[in-house]
Amino acid sequence: MHDPRDLIHRFSLNTSAVSASAASSASPSPKCPNPNRKTKPKPTPTQQNTKPRARETPRPGTRTSPIFPQISDHRIASTPMAADPSTAGAAAPDPDGPDAVRLTWNAFPRSKVEASRCVVPLAAAISPVRSPESLASPPLPYPPLRCKPPCSALLNPFARVDFAAKIWICPICYSRNHFPPHYSAISEANVPAELFPQCSTIEYIVPTGVPGSQPAPPPPVFLFVIDTCVIEEELEYVKMSMRKAVALLPEHALVGLVTFGTQVHLHELGFSDLSKLYVFRGTKEMSKEQILDQLGLAGAGAGRPGFPKMPQQPGAPQINGMHPPANAGVSRFLLPVSECECTLSTLLDELQPDQWPVETGNRAIRCTGVALSVAAGLLGACMPGTGARIIALLGGPCTEGPGMIVSKDLSEPVRSHKDLDKDAAPHFQKAVKFYDGLAKQLVSQGHVLDVFASALDQVGLAEMKVAIERTGGLVVLSESFGHSVFKDSFKRIFEGGEQSLDLSFNGTLEINCSKDIKVQGIIGPCTSLEKKGALCADTVVGQGNTTAWKMCGLDRNTSLTVFFDVSPSERSSQPGHQNPDLYIQFVTSYQHPEGQMRIRVTTICRKWVDGSTNTEELVEGFDQETAAVVLARYISLKMEMEEEFDATRWLDRSLIRLCSRFGDYRKDDPSSFSLHSNFSLFPQFMFNLRRSQFVQVFNNSPDETAYFRMLLNRESITNSVAMIQPSLISFSFDSPPSPVFLDVASIAADRILLLDAYFSVVIFHGMTIAQWRNMGYQNQPEHQQFAQLLQAPHEEAQIIIKGRFPVPRLVVCDQHGSQARFLLAKLNPSATYNSAHDVPPGSDIIFTDDVSFQVFCEHLQRLAVQS
Repeated sequence: MHDPRDLIHRFSLNTSAVSASAASSASPSPKCPNPNRKTKPKPTPTQQNTKPRARETPRPGTRTSPIFPQISDHRIASTPMAADPSTAGAAAPDPDGPDAVRLTWNAFPRSKVEASRCVVPLAAAISPVRSPESLASPPLPYPPLRCKPPCSALLNPFARVDFAAKIWICPICYSRNHFPPHYSAISEANVPAELFPQCSTIEYIVPTGVPGSQPAPPPPVFLFVIDTCVIEEELEYVKMSMRKAVALLPEHALVGLVTFGTQVHLHELGFSDLSKLYVFRGTKEMSKEQILDQLGLAGAGAGRPGFPKMPQQPGAPQINGMHPPANAGVSRFLLPVSECECTLSTLLDELQPDQWPVETGNRAIRCTGVALSVAAGLLGACMPGTGARIIALLGGPCTEGPGMIVSKDLSEPVRSHKDLDKDAAPHFQKAVKFYDGLAKQLVSQGHVLDVFASALDQVGLAEMKVAIERTGGLVVLSESFGHSVFKDSFKRIFEGGEQSLDLSFNGTLEINCSKDIKVQGIIGPCTSLEKKGALCADTVVGQGNTTAWKMCGLDRNTSLTVFFDVSPSERSSQPGHQNPDLYIQFVTSYQHPEGQMRIRVTTICRKWVDGSTNTEELVEGFDQETAAVVLARYISLKMEMEEEFDATRWLDRSLIRLCSRFGDYRKDDPSSFSLHSNFSLFPQFMFNLRRSQFVQVFNNSPDETAYFRMLLNRESITNSVAMIQPSLISFSFDSPPSPVFLDVASIAADRILLLDAYFSVVIFHGMTIAQWRNMGYQNQPEHQQFAQLLQAPHEEAQIIIKGRFPVPRLVVCDQHGSQARFLLAKLNPSATYNSAHDVPPGSDIIFTDDVSFQVFCEHLQRLAVQS
C-alpha cells in the first residue's frame, strides 16, 4: 500500500438544588491527617497518561452492571481496570473518527415506516473543518474532479475505476465519467490520493489567478464595536483586553473601531493627525445606503454638505450597488495593525464612558442596533465577500432605536420566559425582525457577527440569536468584562499555535447522497442557500429545502446536525434492484485561516438493512451519544418554534417507544427487561436531558437559554454530551483520581469532587477536607500528600479550561457552602429530605421533589413492557 503523501508528488498532476447536612448534627472536630498513613503513591507520568480525563469521552462499552445502572459518569463504562503497557503512551483516539462524522444509526432502514419505528431520527453530526492533522493526506494542490451534472459529486475512494478506459463511475448516481487528459498517467500502480481507501476525507487547495503567480491571500478583518454605556471600571477592563488583542493580531490584519452609547461613533483610523469620527443618531433606523452616504462611500460620492465628493475611477465595477474608488473606505476606516496600532492605542486611552446623562430611575440610553448596522454597512462597502468579523462587546440591553429590547424606564423589567410565553414582551418580535434583516445582510456579504456580552442584566442575546447563528458567529456570556470567562475567551480568538481556534471564513456546505435518501435540513450555525432539488425532503427540520448552506464563520469545533429521510423509489424497492450500500458526501469549501480557499470532501459509506427482519444490525450501529445530542438539538428547536410543545412529555414518550422497540423482555414482566450495551446509557442521557437547562428554562433568563442552545447546536458531540450529562471525578487518599457516579451518594467528607458541566467546572471539597485546608495542614512539611491532593483537581480543571471555548466558569466550593449548589443541581437526587435518615455520615441530601434515576427507570421498565 502506497503512502498518499508520497503519491501526491509522484502523481502526474504534481500538483435545583440546595444542600443540607445529612443529619443536621454538629460534626466532630476533624482528625489531623496522619502523615504516616499509608497512601497510594503519586501516579507516574505513564500512569497519568492513562488516567481518565474529564475532557475525554471514549465510546461506552459493554456493561455488566444492572439493567439501568446507578446514575453515573457514562465514561466509567470504558475505563480500563489496568492500563495496557503497550498503549500507555498512545494518544486517545478521536471519538469522531478520521471523517469527523457521527451518525445516530450507522445502518439505515430501507422504508419510511421502519425509519419512523427507529424513534431516533436518522441524522449525522459533522464537523466540516475538524482537525486537519488527522487527514491521511496533506492538502492536494490541484482542483477536484466532479461528476457530471446534476449530480456534481466529487471523485472519492468509493468510485469504481476502469484504468484501461480511463473512466470512473460515480457511486452516488452511477454515471460514467472520463478522466481529463492530465490524469493520463493513472494506473493501478499510480493512483491519485483521492482514490486511496484511507482518504475518505481529503482536502484540496483551490488555485486562484494565473498559475505560477498566486495573489497574496486577503488579510483577516476585525471590526470592533465597543459599548461605552458602562462604568469606568468595566471600560478599563475592555481597554486592557483590547490592547492584548491588538498585540496578538498579525501585522497585516485590518482593524476598525466603532464605539457607541447614546450615539454611534465610527472612528476614522486613517486620519492620524487628530481624532476624527463620524456620529450617527441612535434613535433612527438607518438603511445601508444612508449609512454609506454619510460616510462618503455612496455611489456619487456624497452629495451632502461637509463631505467632499469622492473621486471615481472610470468603469470601476459596482460593489453592492455602489462604485467607490478602490480601497477608499479601507484606507480610511480599516487599516493594517502595523499602520494604526499607535492611533488605536491613543483612541483607547482617550475612550471614556458615555457622557450622556442618565436620569434617576432610568437605564442608560444604548443604541446597539444602530451600531451593528453601521458596522455591517461599512464592511459591506469596503470588504464584500472577504472574511471579516464584527466583534461586539456589549455591557447592557439596547434601550433605543432598532433592536431595542426594553425601555429606558427601570420600572419596566426586561422580558422573561413567562413574558415570551404570554406574548407580553412588546419589543421582542420587532427586535427579532431587525436582527433577521441584519443576518441576511451579513450573510450576503460573507461576514460574521461575534458577541461578547458581559453584564449582570440581559443584553438581548435571545433577539440576536438569529444573526449570530446564521453567520456562524461566536458568543460568550459572562457577568463582567473583568471575569476570566470574558478575558480568557476574548484572548483565545486571536491566539495562534495550539490554542488557536483556526477561525475560517466564507464556507459553503453541499451534500450529495444516494437517491433513496433525502435531506430534511440542518440545525447549527449556517444559512440556507435555497438550492432546491431532488434530494430535498418534504419534511423540513431547521434550515431545509436546500442541499447547500452558507457558513460565514466556522472553526475546528463547529458542528452541524444534518437530518435525513428515507424515500425509496419503486425501482429500488424491487427485489434484485436493491443496492446494499448507501453513500453520503459532504463538500465544504472555505477560506482557510492562512487565506487560501480550500475544499474538503468527506464521503462515507453505510449499509441498508431490512429493519423489520434484521434489528441486530440496526442495534449494532446505534450511537447513543450522538442520538442523545441530536434529540437535545431537535427538541431545543421545537421548543423555540412550537408554542405548546411539551419537551419532557415528548422525550418520555420517545424513550418508552425506543425501549419497547429494541429492549429484550417478556410482555408485562418489568423484571425481565434488559437493553443491549449500545442502548444501556441512553435512558441515563434522557434522564439528565429532561433536567438540563435546555429543557427546564425555569430560573434561566431568555438570554441564558439562547446562549446555552447556541453552544449546544455548534459544539462537537463530545462537548455536547458534557453539557447534557456532566462528568464527575473523585480525588481522595484511598484511590487515584477516578470517575464516580453522578449521584449525591458520591459526596463524602474526605473526598474532593471535580464536576465538568461544560459551562462550569466545579471543585467541591468534602467537609473534612475543607476543615483540614482551613487549618492550614497543606502548608506543613509533613502533610505534603494533603497539599498534593488539594492541588490535583486544580491541575485537572486547568487542563479542561485550557482546551475549551468559551472558557468555562471555575467554581471552588465546600460542602454545605452557598456555591455547592453548582454541583448539587447536577446530581441524581437519590437522597432527599424524605430519606435523610438513610444517609451515611459525611454524605449529603438534596432538597427537591424530583424523582431519582432509580424511580425513573422503574417507571420506564413498567411502561416499556406493557401490552
